[in-house]
Amino acid sequence: MIKRRAIVIGAALSCLHATLGAAPPNAALNSTRSPREATPPRFGTLLHSDDFRTGLDRWRIETQQPGTITARNGILDIDVPAGATLWFEPELGSPIAIVFEATAVSAGGLHDRVSDLNCFWMARNRDGATPVYAHKRSGEFAEYNDLRTYYVGLGGNSNTTTRFRRYIGDRELRPLLPEHDLSSPEVLLRPNQKQTIWLVANNRRIEYWRDGRRLIAFNDDQPYEHGWFALRTTQSHLRIERLRIYALR
Repeated sequence: MIKRRAIVIGAALSCLHATLGAAPPNAALNSTRSPREATPPRFGTLLHSDDFRTGLDRWRIETQQPGTITARNGILDIDVPAGATLWFEPELGSPIAIVFEATAVSAGGLHDRVSDLNCFWMARNRDGATPVYAHKRSGEFAEYNDLRTYYVGLGGNSNTTTRFRRYIGDRELRPLLPEHDLSSPEVLLRPNQKQTIWLVANNRRIEYWRDGRRLIAFNDDQPYEHGWFALRTTQSHLRIERLRIYALR
């Protein structure tokens, strides 16, 4: 019975990643959590997508310093010397999963330091102003402190940390739980390796997955159920592909 269950779970993960166009990960083998604890989300209706072939019309961009951000030939290329935030225009509502492929570029470029594949999701302004980008921000990281949002910084601090925070709309306080302050090599960025990211807001259940392995799980007693999604980085070079946003079953 145990072997049969393992085969069924493996087949389900393979089918899911075939749908996304990514190779199936060894999620059950790599995770330190049990399969029951790390059940993948069930994707339902496709709500939004961007294949990055028609420019940046669906994005609002805030940059601290001039950089190069383009969307063409299937790639959103972000090559910036300082802070940059790219807001996806549609408002999103839970339960959803935000799915995309990302590569931290290391090819000798000026900003190719392999750092800061960061995201906000379900973000709203503290004062309720909508959309979230109604308040113009410069791209400097501290200007986002007053959001109410979920945030993950994958490979932050020059690729030494991966952190999850629930922003509470405070200009100074950004709570960080010890279990959400990670630094082991397996949760950091890998140069020039495409990875598939899932951001999950499933009512109270908030999760962050990479390549089929859940890195963050958080139960929120007062969940953020509506808001906006943004890609965020600083002094880095990222390539983003195949953005998909699904309702969850």
